[in-house]
Amino acid sequence: MIDFKALQKQVYDNKVQKEFNTTDIYKEFCLIHEEVSEACRAHYKKLPDVGEELADVVIYLLGLSEILGIDLENEILKKIDKNAKREYEKKDGVLIRTKDK
Repeated sequence: MIDFKALQKQVYDNKVQKEFNTTDIYKEFCLIHEEVSEACRAHYKKLPDVGEELADVVIYLLGLSEILGIDLENEILKKIDKNAKREYEKKDGVLIRTKDK
């Protein structure tokens, strides 16, 4: 089992130690976007580092969550549960949400 709280703290501590950004939230979102784009590009080009790029996305998310004081593990578990309870219907080839519990 992964201890997200410990990982969030570890990622944040590394940012502080190496003097990476810990205050500009907008910049962190932009960096996350950049990492997602790098992962997409690696997948599109069939490069071997897709997994590493996806890991970068998660690392940035962990760091941002720690900066914002968000328990990411709890939020993920709640969202997975919420998504599992949603119902969809395909209309004209498009999935439409019909129930959101």
